[in-house]
Amino acid sequence: MAGEKAPRAFSIEELPGHLVGEVLTSGRLAAADLARLEATCRALRPHAEYAASRLCAARAAFAAMGPAARGELLERCGGSWKKVLRFLQSVEQSSGTVETSSGSMQVATGRYHTLLVHDSSVYSCGSSLCGVLGHGPDTTQCVAFSRVTFPSLSRVINISASHNHAAFVTESGEVFTCGDNSSLCCGHGEVGRTIFRPTQVKALQGISCKQVATGLSFTVILTRDGQVYTCGSNTHGQLGHGDTTDRATPKIIELFEGPTQVVQIAAGASYTFAVTDDGTVHSFGSCTNFCLGHGDQHDELLPRAIQSFKRRNIHVVRVSAGDEHAVALDALGYVYTWGRGYCGALGHGDENDKTSPELICSLKGQVAVQVCARKRKTFVLTNDGSVIAFGWMGFGSLGFPDRGSSDKVMRPRVLESLRDHYVSQISTGLYHTVAVTSKGIVFGFGDNERAQLGQEYIRGCLKPTEIMFQKSMEDIAITAPSG
Repeated sequence: MAGEKAPRAFSIEELPGHLVGEVLTSGRLAAADLARLEATCRALRPHAEYAASRLCAARAAFAAMGPAARGELLERCGGSWKKVLRFLQSVEQSSGTVETSSGSMQVATGRYHTLLVHDSSVYSCGSSLCGVLGHGPDTTQCVAFSRVTFPSLSRVINISASHNHAAFVTESGEVFTCGDNSSLCCGHGEVGRTIFRPTQVKALQGISCKQVATGLSFTVILTRDGQVYTCGSNTHGQLGHGDTTDRATPKIIELFEGPTQVVQIAAGASYTFAVTDDGTVHSFGSCTNFCLGHGDQHDELLPRAIQSFKRRNIHVVRVSAGDEHAVALDALGYVYTWGRGYCGALGHGDENDKTSPELICSLKGQVAVQVCARKRKTFVLTNDGSVIAFGWMGFGSLGFPDRGSSDKVMRPRVLESLRDHYVSQISTGLYHTVAVTSKGIVFGFGDNERAQLGQEYIRGCLKPTEIMFQKSMEDIAITAPSG
């Protein structure tokens, strides 16, 4: 009203300290938000650190750690609670969508194709063998990222790509699948035909899910209350039901119906991992390549805890299942590998097999936030956004331009070509790799014979090459640059 004074503007540092703390901890601030706020005013530094410590304490993974482990993690993060928070948030996002400055994103690489989530929409490129791209029976290949059609209002939050099928989870907890269903891995009952477009798994209606993992002809589904369902081929017991009977629709694994909850799943060629909230890794299925981590080559028909971790009181937070080896990340950011040592994929400087998990000593000085294993190669992302790779170059899919396309990188090595970028997520397929940065930039490298890098006119990239994408108001399709 006329005559009234406009309220005086004031800065946040003028507020009492306890109010500043409440403001900083009441929202969903990320570590980067606190860092930016601190940069605007040095006086806010103690408040930002306090807020970060409060936000860390509220996270389940941190709460499950003992006092000594919390202290060690803080020390490994240079005494900065913001870095601890960044570690915890990065680990949480490593198996789902990551928050970037251009929106939420996730990347998943299959045999000869790539799936990408951007702001809850799904895009795919590469070979559409068996309908894995989800564009229908008339599409055999997409040379640029193209949007996949889902029912209206379906916002996708998690994806998984395998050799011959794909799975998706929506914001409402529904599961969709597409691809080769000859092994019943898509979960639609006794329907052996190819599923060319994402189709809802009716057997999971009313069950809210949060993550999917696709193996070779089988699918693993994690619910929001920590239960696990599996379907598809069960030749080696990879479905975890105590037998080798295939399942045409998802069936719950009864062993995980106890007090502990599963927080992450991973599927290899013919084996499965499930990580519970107490830091235990359960493995089951084929142990031909020692990937189960039990020190032998016996298949497991039921989930079995990896005792090597439990004996050493190692709290695992994430695991990745490769074709012939596996890699795990613990709550302190240490990395462990086991399985076949072909081409140095285990990162120990040799090609020796490991029948149980072994710490990669050369990475002890790094705080890892994501691990990724596939065909004889391994990637590790660190808390400072660096990419570390080792194993088989595989048509350039390790990203080192100074090495031949079939060379071996026997020890962990930083990918210098991405040093100027903070890489938030990475996924590697059979012969190609795709990474997403904190700014939402997408890089691809390796084989592009089937346009799995979203590039039309090149056969491959020995070093990371940016995949440009642009949005139109109507289609919001992702397109790749030519040349």
